[in-house]
Amino acid sequence: MADVLPGERPQLAPPVDDTGPLGWVRKNLFSSWGNGITTVVLIVAIGWILSGFLHWAVFTATFDAKSGAECRGHGACWALIREKYRYIFFGSFPYEQHWRPLFAVVAMLAMLILSSDRRMWNKRLIAIWGVGSFVAFLLMFGQIHISLGLILFVALAAGGLGMILRGAIATPGELNGWRALAAVGALGLIGRITGVIPTWSLAIAPLSYVETGLWGGIPVTLILATYGLVFAFPFGILLALGRRSNLPLIKGLCVGFIELIRGVPLISLLIMASVMLPLFLPSGMTIDKFLRAQVAVILFAGAYIAEIIRGGLQSLPKGQFEAADAMGLNYVQKTTLIILPQALRVVIPPLINTFIGFFKDTSLVLIIGIFDFLNTANQALVDPNWAGFPGEVYLFAAFIYFCFCYSMSRYSKHLEIELNKGTRR
Repeated sequence: MADVLPGERPQLAPPVDDTGPLGWVRKNLFSSWGNGITTVVLIVAIGWILSGFLHWAVFTATFDAKSGAECRGHGACWALIREKYRYIFFGSFPYEQHWRPLFAVVAMLAMLILSSDRRMWNKRLIAIWGVGSFVAFLLMFGQIHISLGLILFVALAAGGLGMILRGAIATPGELNGWRALAAVGALGLIGRITGVIPTWSLAIAPLSYVETGLWGGIPVTLILATYGLVFAFPFGILLALGRRSNLPLIKGLCVGFIELIRGVPLISLLIMASVMLPLFLPSGMTIDKFLRAQVAVILFAGAYIAEIIRGGLQSLPKGQFEAADAMGLNYVQKTTLIILPQALRVVIPPLINTFIGFFKDTSLVLIIGIFDFLNTANQALVDPNWAGFPGEVYLFAAFIYFCFCYSMSRYSKHLEIELNKGTRR
């Protein structure tokens, strides 16, 4: 009190009841009689449910058994997961070579984790995806045919996507490098289509070949979701820009495609790709069923992503477009440097929500005979020795899906905060 100047009020400490853990509990859980009663009822209900679950899942569970008969009369039969986990994760892939899909999954996860670091959003991203994809598919197939046309197409896609990702923070020199890469890819792709570049391939076969019909489990889910969304993302950007185009033909084609794809369920596209597409191919020509499913996922996801990005483009104030025009930027410069970077920041939450949804929708490929992670888990119950324990299998599958989806959700929150640091007021 002696340090208080005349005319000023002394700084008093907050009430003891409003500070610390007890203060928080009183303020948020027991602030009134109604809140207190609700809190007590919910705590009792959660405790009752949790005690019952722990009794079933832990205290009376069976962790080691040779068949389901030994689990009868007890709690959860986790011995089923212990016995069938390799089939659940890798499906019908040759049993003695399960190390191959295991390391393929590790390579893909490492590729995705490195790509989530913004410091890698440069030309190193091409090396990361190139090496990661090569290792993953080499392990899964056992051999890879590398065509020059495919390499040049990847260069074109990488150059265009790189300009989008780096547009807001790249130096002119970096952008020129991305433009040069995209130009080389475009010229090479044109040469490949017109026949100027001959068809050739390099076959690498250090391992036995495994056809896609034997693939299953978590590698199928990761491949369909990862590469489906990676290719659908730039495709959706092109569709969104085309829908806003002033050229009637381009706009009409984009609108028609988006509305057609969004108007039908994914299952119908998968059936069309599996059953109808082979009818239109020349005699003797076949396309792998897995590839057809991948293309169907890309087309379906691209249409939904296009509408999300179009919403982001419409949210930008008109002054951004006018300022870009006033600076003398052409359409490509204005789009890659000014418009898209801002629009993509706005639509991060709905984009990640779409990614999570499509990651789970890969289970629909069962309709054409492809077994992803959920379907191989379901197939594990076909064994009569372990029939009758679906709860354990589906809880295990739900836990794996939760780990992936929750990771994407948290990364979305982190990325949203990082990209909007400089735009807050």
